Amino acid sequence: MPATPPAPPSETQLAAEPAPLAFHPARAALVIIDMQRDFLEPGGFGETLGNDVSRLQAAVAPCQAVLAAARAAGLMVIHTREGHRPDMMDAPPAKVERGAPTARIGCAGPMGRILIRGEPGHDIIAALAPAPGEPVLDKPGKGAFYQTDLELMLKNRGIDTLLVAGVTTEVCVHTTIREGNDRGYRCVALADCCASYIPEFHRVGLEMIKAQGGIFGWVSDSTALLAALAGTATHAAPPSAA
Repeated sequence: MPATPPAPPSETQLAAEPAPLAFHPARAALVIIDMQRDFLEPGGFGETLGNDVSRLQAAVAPCQAVLAAARAAGLMVIHTREGHRPDMMDAPPAKVERGAPTARIGCAGPMGRILIRGEPGHDIIAALAPAPGEPVLDKPGKGAFYQTDLELMLKNRGIDTLLVAGVTTEVCVHTTIREGNDRGYRCVALADCCASYIPEFHRVGLEMIKAQGGIFGWVSDSTALLAALAGTATHAAPPSAA
């Protein structure tokens, strides 16, 4: 007799705007964008650009909650870090030349060279440290798909839904959602898990995602995702590192 095909993964409902979204947790990934010391702590790249970095702290606790729930439910978890090679061969001059000449990408700062891979400021904050086996993507640009193997990883795992958190809402989060949308992924911005140095940009960025029937995707929040995942916890150990 032919083998019985495996049952399709169970579906759960996520409260979201512009409409609820039904998704399979086994086909969803939590993507946490750039929760790095260089952006969230004093002395990093965010502050060198003249921003109040304390405004990003509001996203940390909600991100912690959804990260714990995603791990318990067995979701794929991906972390990203924006930064450049120590030789800066991947840093476009137009990007490097922004800001004060002594506080640009590659310059020495309180947490090492600003936005350079391997420096303390490039690290993800301790509160959201990746667990063993969780991929960490180093990206040279704003979007998580640009010059990375994110799409290959998602296809290999059969992922069709991206639950996106991180900073900043209107820059790296927004760019990643737009890139994902163009590639056919269902993208959800978790509003309270995202933050911006400029509150109005955060608000408008979220409005743009869900406008016109969800032109780029959906907007939800940590409370809704925790409720959606409440019945799917597996308490499985994270995958071992390759």
